[in-house]
Amino acid sequence: MKVGVLTGGGDCPGLNAVIRSVVRKGVQEYGFDFVGVRDGWLGLLQDDVAPLDIPRVRGILPRGGTILGSSRTNPFKHEDGLRRVRRTLAAHGVDALVVIGGEDTLGVATELHRQGVPLVGVPKTIDNDVSGTDYTFGFDTAVGIATEAIDRLHTTAESHMRTLVVEVMGRHSGWIALHAGVAGGANVILVPERPFDIEQVCDQVRSRFKIRYAPIVVVAEGAAPRQGQTVLKDESLDEFGHVRLSGIGEWLAREIQQRTGHDARTTVLGHIQRGGTPSAFDRWLATRFGLHAIDAVRDGDFGVMVSLRGTRIVRVPLADATATKKVVDQPLCDEFGVFFG
Repeated sequence: MKVGVLTGGGDCPGLNAVIRSVVRKGVQEYGFDFVGVRDGWLGLLQDDVAPLDIPRVRGILPRGGTILGSSRTNPFKHEDGLRRVRRTLAAHGVDALVVIGGEDTLGVATELHRQGVPLVGVPKTIDNDVSGTDYTFGFDTAVGIATEAIDRLHTTAESHMRTLVVEVMGRHSGWIALHAGVAGGANVILVPERPFDIEQVCDQVRSRFKIRYAPIVVVAEGAAPRQGQTVLKDESLDEFGHVRLSGIGEWLAREIQQRTGHDARTTVLGHIQRGGTPSAFDRWLATRFGLHAIDAVRDGDFGVMVSLRGTRIVRVPLADATATKKVVDQPLCDEFGVFFG
C-alpha cells in the first residue's frame, strides 16, 4: 500500500512528530510506501508530491513547523478541485491519505471521504477547538509560550504601573487565553465565548491600581465587546471564508487608557505561539496520534479521526469531529472568578 501524508492549515508544534511516527510504523511494521504532499491540499491540486521514507524523517521529532509545508488552500474553492485531487492521487498510486490538520483541513477531508477518497484524520490546532478529542497537539506548546510571555510582562507592568493587554490566538474559542491567563496570573481574561462589558473590564483594572498592582489583561483575538462587533484590522477573507482577526488588543488598551486614565500598552503574541520546539506533551501526543492513524489505515478504517479520550487514543467519525467547534463553557470560565476584579 502507498500512503500519502499532508499537513494543512496553520503550522503547529508537533506536526513533524506525527509525520515521523506515521512513516516509522508504516514502513517498519506494515511495509507501506509513503509520499509526502507539499503545502497541504495545494500539493494535490498542483501535483507536488515527493517520496517520504525513514531517512527523511530522522531527527525531526523536536523540530517545529512541518517538513512538508502547509497552506490554507481549500480544493473545493478551485476549479475542478476534486478532479485534480483524484488525478494526483491516481498518478502517484496513492491508496490512502493521512490528513493532519485543524477544523478547516479536516472539514475538507470529511467531504473528500464522502466523495470516496480513503483517508484518516489527525487533529492539529494550537486553539484546541476540534471536537471529539480532549486535546490537540500544539495547544500545550502555545499555552506554555503565552504563559512565559505573561510572566515576563508582569515585571514590566509593575515597574511602570501600567496595564498590559496581551492578545493571544483564539478565533472562536478561548482555550489558550483561559489556560495561559490562569497560569500566568492575569487579572482579566476575555474569550470569544463570552462577550465582555468594557466598563466592567475597566472597573477590574481600577480595582487593581487601588492596591498598587499593575493589571494584566489577556484577550483572545476573537473576543468582542457586548455592545459591538469583533474588532478587526481588515476584513479580508481566506479560502475558508474566515476573517483575518487582529486588533482587539489595541482597541482594549486604547479604551482602558481613555476610561481609567492609566497608561495601557498592548503585546500581540501572534505567530510566536505557533513556532519553535514542541513541548514534551505535544511530542508525546503527536507521536501517539501518528501511530494510531497508520493503524487505522492498515485496518481500512477510513473516514475517522484519531482522538485523545482521557489517556486512550480512540477513533471517531470525521463527520462528528468537524460538525461543531469545541468551545469553553460558562462554568469553566466561572471557576476562576475569584482571581479577577
